[in-house]
Amino acid sequence: MTFQGWALIALFVAATAAMARPMGTWLFALYDGRVGRLARVERGLYRVAGIDPQRDQQWAGYAAAVLAFNLVGFLFLYAILRLQYYLPLNPQGFAGMPSGLAFNTAISFVTNTNWQNYGGETTLSQFAQMIGLMVQNFLSAATGIAVAFALIRGFAQRPTPDQAASGIGNFWVDVTRITLWLLLPASIVLTIVYVALGVPQTLAAAVDATTLEGARQTIALGPVASQLSIKMLGTNGGGFFNVNSAHPFENPGAVSNLIQMLSIFAIGAGLTWTFGKAVGNTRQGWAILSAMLVLFVLGVSLLYWADAAGNPILSAHGVSAALGNMEGKEVRFGIAASALFAAVTTSASCGAVIAMHDSLMPLAGITPLANMQVGEVVIGGVGAGFYGMMLFALLAVFVAGLMVGRTPEYVGKKIEAREVKLAMFAVAALPLLILGLTALASVVPAGLAGPLAKGPHGFSEILYAFSSAVANNGSAFGGLTGNTDFYNSLLAIGMFGGRFFVILPVLAIAGSLAGKRYVPEGAGSFPTTGLLWIGLLAAIVLIVGGLTFMPSLVLGPGAEQAALVAGTTF
Repeated sequence: MTFQGWALIALFVAATAAMARPMGTWLFALYDGRVGRLARVERGLYRVAGIDPQRDQQWAGYAAAVLAFNLVGFLFLYAILRLQYYLPLNPQGFAGMPSGLAFNTAISFVTNTNWQNYGGETTLSQFAQMIGLMVQNFLSAATGIAVAFALIRGFAQRPTPDQAASGIGNFWVDVTRITLWLLLPASIVLTIVYVALGVPQTLAAAVDATTLEGARQTIALGPVASQLSIKMLGTNGGGFFNVNSAHPFENPGAVSNLIQMLSIFAIGAGLTWTFGKAVGNTRQGWAILSAMLVLFVLGVSLLYWADAAGNPILSAHGVSAALGNMEGKEVRFGIAASALFAAVTTSASCGAVIAMHDSLMPLAGITPLANMQVGEVVIGGVGAGFYGMMLFALLAVFVAGLMVGRTPEYVGKKIEAREVKLAMFAVAALPLLILGLTALASVVPAGLAGPLAKGPHGFSEILYAFSSAVANNGSAFGGLTGNTDFYNSLLAIGMFGGRFFVILPVLAIAGSLAGKRYVPEGAGSFPTTGLLWIGLLAAIVLIVGGLTFMPSLVLGPGAEQAALVAGTTF
């Protein structure tokens, strides 16, 4: 470990906190509909689509719109992937994807997972990359933010006794505003920045170059910068190239690397401030962000320390431990930046990588796994991280209510049996899917044929794959042959369940809260803005995740680390 490494981590954490208010202000304007003259553009779109922007939807109507929107997106993308050979902008002449892989990929991008069982530059045409994948990068990100807006409205609504039940907004309006006035302009700016830094943006298929040895090399090109901007900002993560952001065309250097990491956290951090502003107390938002950053610092510290310590077996053979573990890493970035990027991309549901997680030291690999297994609530995916953390906040105030002996309250709303049951359903859905699918793949022949390694590391490859899919992350541990009918199907099930088995309970909670009267904070209320609350919230996340996943982490990374310390390998 080095001073420069810790300074980079500290700088990143400080920059994330600094971004929260300006990004949150922009998000609050969209949440509140304060778009000024830009609304004229929206009205024209609503007229064409036959949408009444003044119609406030109840939670069931909002949920139905979310499901219908994503179903159409899935069918649209599946058709493009299957038929890409017959579509324009296919200079490589790529054939359509096989049905199983197309099904997995379509589910993946619609759910904001972007799991890729293929190499982008060797499989997909420019049309499929732009009109297929990139469009879903925008729409899946907008869906997550829209659901977060709906939940915030549930907390922020202040109905009077004579009012009818309040709605939680209009999904079609939310997703339109988020796409038009947030994701699109920000992505255009970022695309220009990336092009200036050296990222390609062209419709050319490839160029042939002569190497220093005199050999011929084909270098793939394409509209990389535009996909890179939204894949990071929208926490999508799907790379244009097979090696993702480890490729010098997707990540030319240290400046682009820092911009990408900050892009991943920007919207997630901003939503916490938006929440505080909406409920009339920005300290509530800062408390949520503080709990997220506490968990993030714990995770990245473990990851950096464990990987910088190096491999005990190599150290026993005379390799200096001071060199750390450079296996699977870009020399351009080194251990500290790679550790930070791995923690960032798995804290958010991004999945982009600059180093191979399969090559992390076993203890270091616990951080990416744990980040995903708790639902990626540490900043998290755009929208998804916020509403995931709010589920834990509801459980935390429930626990606090038990301790003080009164009905729990949070930001002026009583948290009763319905909200707690729905929150528990959403929180329990992830471990049920992750551990259930992992167990199945660990015992059937089709599942056991996937891992490259045997023993604990092979188990970790399977566990990581399903943790990544269910958490809608999309990063891969590496080593697992996932492009089989078995894994394409099970991973798709995991991605679908991990997305919508959380969204639907969250919207039901939003609807329930929207109809509740505001309860002013009293002398017996549990404070939810101080250090005690931040500690309790972080502890609930750790305890729930630790108790649920600790046995699997011991069987995988834990057993492998013990073997390395003992000087043996599997």
